[in-house]
Amino acid sequence: MQSSRRQFLKRSAVLIAGAAVPMIVPPRVLGRGGFVAPNSKIVMGTIGCGNQGNGDTAHFVNTGRVEFTAFCDPDQARREKFKAKYGAKNGAQTYNDFRELLARPDLDAVVVATPDHWHAVPVIAAARAGLDIYGEKPLSLTIREARAMVTAVRQHGRVFQTGSQQRSHGDFRHACEIVRNGLIGKVREVFVRVGAPSRECDLPPEPVPAGVDWNLWLGPAPWRPFNAHIHPGWRSWREYAGGGTTDWGAHHFDIVQWAFGMDESGPVEVLPPDDKERPCLALRYANGALVYHATGDGAKQLHWPDEPEGDGNGITFVGEQGWVEVDRSHLRTFPENLARWQAGPNDLRLQRTAGHHLNFLDCIRTRQRPICDVEVGCRSVTVCHLANIGHWLGQPFHWNPATEQIPDHPAAALWLDRAKREPWTL
Repeated sequence: MQSSRRQFLKRSAVLIAGAAVPMIVPPRVLGRGGFVAPNSKIVMGTIGCGNQGNGDTAHFVNTGRVEFTAFCDPDQARREKFKAKYGAKNGAQTYNDFRELLARPDLDAVVVATPDHWHAVPVIAAARAGLDIYGEKPLSLTIREARAMVTAVRQHGRVFQTGSQQRSHGDFRHACEIVRNGLIGKVREVFVRVGAPSRECDLPPEPVPAGVDWNLWLGPAPWRPFNAHIHPGWRSWREYAGGGTTDWGAHHFDIVQWAFGMDESGPVEVLPPDDKERPCLALRYANGALVYHATGDGAKQLHWPDEPEGDGNGITFVGEQGWVEVDRSHLRTFPENLARWQAGPNDLRLQRTAGHHLNFLDCIRTRQRPICDVEVGCRSVTVCHLANIGHWLGQPFHWNPATEQIPDHPAAALWLDRAKREPWTL
C-alpha cells in the first residue's frame, strides 16, 4: 500500500531520531524550505558522464558530504561506468533521458556537465524541479540562453555554482585584488591567452555506435549524422560549443570580469582585428581598457610588457604603473614585490572559499549565493560569446551591458540566440 506524504514524513522523523549514523534524507522530504540538515548527506545526480562530469562527481564524492544516486547520459557505456564507479554501493540508477532523473524525489542537487549545447535546457528544468545546480562552464551556448538560466534560477530560488573554479584559486584572487586596489595603476590593456573560436561542422557521416542515442545527444542542435569527432570531440564545432574562446575563455575572461568589478556588467564594444592598430580582437570596457583575445599569429604582434611565461593559457593585466600575469601555474608581477603583497584591513578583499565544490555544498545549506553564481557565469560567458561573434563576422559593433542588446549591428544581433529543435525549446 502506498503511504501518504504525512505518514512518510512521520516515519522519516522516527528513523532520523533513532539513527546512529547520518541519514541520507533530501530537504524536500524534510520540508525545510531547501535547507539540508547539518548531519545529513546531500543527495545528487550527474547529468553528463564525460570527462568533466567525472571530475566534478569525484570532487563531490571526495568531500564525504555527498551521495550520488543517479547518472544520466545518452551514451549507455558512459553512464554505466559512472554507476560502477560512484553508485554501486547504494544501488544508484542510470538514465538515458535527463527528465527521468529530474523526476526522482530523493535528489537535492545535480551536476550538469553536458556538452555546451545541452546546458540551458536541463539547468532550467532542474531549477523548475526545485533542485540546486552545479553547472559546468561555459554557462551556455548563447547569450539569450544564459539570461534564461539566470531567470529560472532566481524565480525558483535555487543555488547555482558555475564551474569557473579559478575564483576559488588563490593566485587568481591575488591578481584581481592587485588590480582592484589600484596597485598597477589604471589598467590600459589586458591580454587573455585562450584558444580560437569554433567553426561550422563539416564532418562526413559515420555509423552510430551501439548504445548511443544520437538523436538525444543532438537534442536542441540541428540534425546531422553521427561522427566520432563530434562525440566526444564536440568543442570544436559551432553547433555545440564556442571553441577555445568559450572553453578556457569562461575561465580567463571571467577573471577579467572579477578584476574589473564587472560581475553584473561587461564590455561596451567589440573590435575585430584589423591591419593597423589591432592584430587581435579586442573588447573595450567603459573604463577605457582594451581586453585582447590573444590568439593566433596576431598575439605575437601585441605590445607585451614582458614575454609571457610558458605557452599555456593565461592573463596579463597591464596598468600605467606595472603589470600582473597569472595562470594556473604561476603569478608574476612588476614591480616584483606585488606578488608578495597582501591586502590589509583597509584594502578591498575578494571572497575566499575552501574550494569551489565545497563552496557550492556550503551554499546549499545556507542558501547564500556561491562565489560563481549564475549571474556571474552569465556575464562572463557573454564576454566570450561577444568575442566569437566578432570573430565570425569580422566587423565591429557595440554592446549595451545594461539592456544586453547589440544596438548597431542587426547581423551580429542574430547571434544572440539560436533556433532549437523541438521539443527542446526554452
